[in-house]
Amino acid sequence: MKKYCKFCDEKIIKEFLIGENETCIMLTLDGYSPPGILEGSVVVFPKSHKLTPFELTDKELADTFDLLRKAKITIDAKHKPAGYNMGWNVGEVGGQEIPHVHCNMMPRYKDEPLAGKGIRYFFKQENNRRIK
Repeated sequence: MKKYCKFCDEKIIKEFLIGENETCIMLTLDGYSPPGILEGSVVVFPKSHKLTPFELTDKELADTFDLLRKAKITIDAKHKPAGYNMGWNVGEVGGQEIPHVHCNMMPRYKDEPLAGKGIRYFFKQENNRRIK
């Protein structure tokens, strides 16, 4: 029996769908996250169920970035962010909570408490030192 996947769930896709192309789907995270957190964020993933970005075809990669570029135009006009973080979480240790490859795009704002802190900031903290 196939394990449940949020990104294969047509009900979730229908509720949050804001764009798609031949191979990929884009969902908004507005209404999914608490108000004022991750405002304007989107997630893009292939229609075919794959686990990591290393399994994506060239077409799926191109279609992912096509949707991300389109989302940026809309997000810039609506939310006017000062920057973005984008990325893939791969594997459980890498923070991947949904077992379906997906690229997150999160607008960043000057008035956020963590403004100016990028993805690497969190990994460079002393409390993230490996214990051998």
